[in-house]
Amino acid sequence: MNDSQLLRYSRHILLDEIGIEGQQRLLNSKALIIGIGGLGSPASLYLASSGVGELTLCDHDTVELSNLQRQIAHQTSALGKSKVTSAVATLTHINPEISYVPLNERADAVRLRTLIAQTDVVLDCSDNFDTRYAINRICHELRKPLVSGAAIQFSGMASVFDFRRDDIPCYNCLYPEDSEAQELRCATTGVFSPLVGIIGTIQAAEALKLLMGIASGLNARMLTLDALEMNIRQVALRPDPHCSVCHPG
Repeated sequence: MNDSQLLRYSRHILLDEIGIEGQQRLLNSKALIIGIGGLGSPASLYLASSGVGELTLCDHDTVELSNLQRQIAHQTSALGKSKVTSAVATLTHINPEISYVPLNERADAVRLRTLIAQTDVVLDCSDNFDTRYAINRICHELRKPLVSGAAIQFSGMASVFDFRRDDIPCYNCLYPEDSEAQELRCATTGVFSPLVGIIGTIQAAEALKLLMGIASGLNARMLTLDALEMNIRQVALRPDPHCSVCHPG
């Protein structure tokens, strides 16, 4: 690190758990954020400010007025622009010293496999089950750590699945793909704006710890947040012996 970086990241370096070695790990690392909306916005802001060396941002949407209530990486001046272009402009103002890879696309399974293979950690900030299932399956196959988050109305959750270990459950253990889990959308049900900031920031914190080699407190655990009552809980997750992803046939 040069003198400027030592000063920029000095508050990390002062922490015994991080130090120069941990910060250098961040600078040498790559993170993939899928979805640059309510969750991906705060997650990307903290990964960028913390000095993750390369951030790949993947989202196919454009910025709409209704996004601005919660998607803090985007400004009013970005209306109509692609979310990844908007986010990179914001992140560059925060930290111009790292690399940004904006991907204005809806990645299918083949594309996701390529992107996930090239990164060190994946943050699933998407808003639909199909994408979550695909990300989970590929991360498991490629043994890439996955940080998952979701938020709707006043309820949020975050989990970590560090597939570098063999004894870890997966997202499909929690919400089986063949179940009848109800998919809710912000556009029709609403979402409390600070909730996505809380969950997205938790995702950033867990991703940073994974990249620095610090044990993740949410690995194989699920944190749930009821923002209406401000009630936070954690539950341990167990592998499903019948899971079609991590325990096939």
